[in-house]
Amino acid sequence: MRGEGGAEAEGAMASGPDSFVARVNGRALHPPGASPDGDTLRQRAGVELLRQAAQRAGLLSVDDPAVDDGVPSEAAVLAIEALLERELRVPEPSEEACRRLHAQHPERYGSGERVHARHVLFAVTPGVDVAALLAHAEPLLLQLRSRRPGPEADEAFAAAARSYSNCPSGERGGDLGWLRREDCAPEFASEIFGHPGIGVLPQLVRSRFGLHVVEVLERDPGPVPGFDEVRDAVEAALRRQSWVTALRQYVQVLAGEAVLQGVDLDAADSPLVQ
Repeated sequence: MRGEGGAEAEGAMASGPDSFVARVNGRALHPPGASPDGDTLRQRAGVELLRQAAQRAGLLSVDDPAVDDGVPSEAAVLAIEALLERELRVPEPSEEACRRLHAQHPERYGSGERVHARHVLFAVTPGVDVAALLAHAEPLLLQLRSRRPGPEADEAFAAAARSYSNCPSGERGGDLGWLRREDCAPEFASEIFGHPGIGVLPQLVRSRFGLHVVEVLERDPGPVPGFDEVRDAVEAALRRQSWVTALRQYVQVLAGEAVLQGVDLDAADSPLVQ
């Protein structure tokens, strides 16, 4: 990626170190004087790279405003989704790969009689601007989906729940405990029990309570079915893994073509998008 030196870096620090602003192609990632941590800067840089790519592709108006708080406009969120749909190349999983994953983790593909889940709830109440909620919820979903599984991803979800969730479970990092279908609103149950496997669900869950970013942590499957019974679920899990890899690679390509100041996207394990 193009570097941080020369006149561009001088411009970013024109008023001294306290006024340094990290930028992507000249677009600020935070207000002057603010000091976001490295993960936050990388997430915001990923969003801005995708937003600018959507503009270049004609999917987003050139008048769409750049933001320095990490929350893109609703139009930008939709344009980024369209861009990723067009640009990401996700290969179809092979029969061999599917059988191998099922053999390694057969417990993931049971009937899902109980689910251990957590969520971030953006509550929809009378008078709430749903479009504004979507502009916060969709980027958060993309951020949490794109993280590699592990302790950092676990803490990122818990931190998001503590910061944003309108549910009392936010104090517990969004943890809802073990749920059965009858414990949930029907529309919520149909989503968390209808998506086999574990991980952050690929879309926001819409319920009578609002918009949910949901992660399935564990399943109590009961009897474990054979491969032929869960072939579709295994394929979906592999597609999700491929999608995350393709997204990270695409953002790295965009970063390599951009002028970045004050943010480093070279670390392969860093979250790149929000």
